[in-house]
Amino acid sequence: MRTILWFIYFWIYTLGTAFSIPRVKYFIKKDEIQKKRDFTQNLAHNWAKKLVLLTGSNVEVLGLENIPDGPVLFVSNHQGNFDIPILLSSLPKSISFVAKIELKKLPIINRWMEFLECVFIDRKDLRQSLRAITKAIEVLKSGQSMVIFPEGTRSKGSQLQPFKPGSLKMATKANVPIIPVTIKGSYKIMEANNNKITPAKVQVIISEPIYVDNIEKSTDLTVLTYKIIKNNLDFDYEKIQLATS
Repeated sequence: MRTILWFIYFWIYTLGTAFSIPRVKYFIKKDEIQKKRDFTQNLAHNWAKKLVLLTGSNVEVLGLENIPDGPVLFVSNHQGNFDIPILLSSLPKSISFVAKIELKKLPIINRWMEFLECVFIDRKDLRQSLRAITKAIEVLKSGQSMVIFPEGTRSKGSQLQPFKPGSLKMATKANVPIIPVTIKGSYKIMEANNNKITPAKVQVIISEPIYVDNIEKSTDLTVLTYKIIKNNLDFDYEKIQLATS
């Protein structure tokens, strides 16, 4: 029943956002980019927060103080379908996503993803992938923060899959900090229950920034970021919190 009600609310709420599209178009026409970003991010934040709340889940966010001013590249593991709304409702920045091209087929949602300056990537098409990465670099340079899931697909569990080679080069090209983000437990909302929505406890751990201009050239940023996220997945923060409370 929860799953049915969630999807009903999802589409009603999503359809309702269509009435705000003319306002976004107005900001774009007037070249008021920051107003457009603030408006779309606020709408996306509220949309995502309600969707997560409807699952009955509890999302704990740790490390918000590690997010610096200015544009950053959030690099996150990808456990389940709810990762995007969880990050939209948890990160206090205007963010866009490097997203799989299949999401471009979703009505209304694809429009808002374009307004959020998301970049759609087709990993089966090398040329298109290179163009998408170039566009993502331009978005970062323009001052918009981005989120990338370097595993390339959902793990649907607690394990961390290998990162795609070169997936973090956009941070060095745009000269923005990398913020490793670890999501723990989001797969329990849906993927672990035969795609039935079930309340779960989720942690979002935001690690300290990696400033790419301070890293030695011999350092592999992909490996470094992978290890940080892997260590967070293996570390039991809940036990530490209970021990110190």
